[in-house]
Amino acid sequence: MKYRQQDRQTTTQIKPRLIIHGGAGNITPEKLGPEKYEQYRHALLTIVSKTDVYMRTPVPSDDKVAYHSAGPKYPSALDAATYAVTLLENNPLFNSAHGAVFTRDGINELDSSVMVSRGYAKRGVGLTGLRRVKNPILLAKAMLEHGDADLGKMAKSGLAQPDLESTGLDVPSAQGHTLIHGETAETLAQMYGLELVDPKYFFTQNRWDEHVRALEKEKAGKGLATWSADEYLPQGTCGAVALDTDGVVCAATSTGGMTNKLTGRIGDTPVVGAGFWAEEWAEESNPSDAYAGPAVDGWQSLRTQLGLPGPLVQLSSNLRNFVADCIPTPFVYSPVAQTSEGRRGLIDLGLRTTRSIALSGTGNGDSFLRVAATRTVGSIARWGQLPAADALRHVAGRGGDLEKSAGDRWGKTGEGEGGMIGIESIVSRDLSGRVISVSSAILQDHNCGGMFRAWIDDNGKAAMRIFHPDSKQRRRNEADAFEDEEKLEDVWRWSVDTA
Repeated sequence: MKYRQQDRQTTTQIKPRLIIHGGAGNITPEKLGPEKYEQYRHALLTIVSKTDVYMRTPVPSDDKVAYHSAGPKYPSALDAATYAVTLLENNPLFNSAHGAVFTRDGINELDSSVMVSRGYAKRGVGLTGLRRVKNPILLAKAMLEHGDADLGKMAKSGLAQPDLESTGLDVPSAQGHTLIHGETAETLAQMYGLELVDPKYFFTQNRWDEHVRALEKEKAGKGLATWSADEYLPQGTCGAVALDTDGVVCAATSTGGMTNKLTGRIGDTPVVGAGFWAEEWAEESNPSDAYAGPAVDGWQSLRTQLGLPGPLVQLSSNLRNFVADCIPTPFVYSPVAQTSEGRRGLIDLGLRTTRSIALSGTGNGDSFLRVAATRTVGSIARWGQLPAADALRHVAGRGGDLEKSAGDRWGKTGEGEGGMIGIESIVSRDLSGRVISVSSAILQDHNCGGMFRAWIDDNGKAAMRIFHPDSKQRRRNEADAFEDEEKLEDVWRWSVDTA
């Protein structure tokens, strides 16, 4: 399925959005320190700013593609999200590609994935057990892009392999597969013309030292080789979520996995619905109707959808208004609730409202797998008719499903730790397909000490944060070391820097 660019001169334009992350876990100011904090801050702001400039730069038109107008074409959500992740993969600060962690056997095994809300037949794909692909996210992108031809049995161009290194494997294409492992995946990378490197490329001294130090501690009976209460051992990922001018959202994720994982272990990153998710659906009613009230109404709706007995506790209108003022909803769907006549008028006008969401997770992958974390967020948002921010908090926030999945092991093994980033978008179109109204929101939450993330805000400014906004943790005698948390920055300043 393909989608065509709209005439941007006569329609309400969809504003591109972007958020990235570089991992989550038991990260605290004390463990990180001012110097390391500044390194992460610099890298995150540079990468998110460079990607923002990339997203807003028109690309050369393709004469083979017909559009409604001769207006400029901009990078797709898939292009933007994978562009950002490529920059993260090339930076040794982050646990993916060049900065990947080691298995217990001292091997780098990489995973990646992408998923779009629409536009490609496969929608989402994952790769795992990669050892030679320089940028795993580009392999996921290529596999998704070739998916339409693969599924249509038209895989001819780009799949000839006269000069390929012989592996003894019969790999004519990715066929209809969604998740591919190891040598087969790397054979596809050769077919697609992607760069393969010597495994030594992925070595970094910092990750090797973490690997050895953790194994020695475990051998001495001083803890686990995969998680430490005393230091941050990466067990997360890096990722990006983007919204493009055609209303498509994309999640792209890449990782080296968990520090000192078993060789051959597969985490959540390449698994659809666990470490990543994207979807789009048509709302059956005007969004003003479904989301005019506070979140408690969404929970009542979810109970109704699931056929659960008994009403929720009902608050008086005055008390409801008081609670809403004290705990504002992070995502506002409509500033004014529509009357029944207004809603009927919108229906009479033939407006069609679609809602989309894309999510990238980071943290303890085994826990994400156990609760199908990202798909669960999407299901709560869709079927419970809740703002995605509330749905995300229910799963990845403090006290949410991820944390509960660890049981009494919470805070002792690294289980349940993690967070998510995402974007939610609501678009209303008329019968001709013209965009009439648009709203979107950046999503982010985590249940652990910190999550490296950066985003472009509503006004086009770059922001980054590692810790919770309400975190009271600060290093003694260095109270101002982290004062730049969420400080708004000019994109142009950082986009010319090097990450």
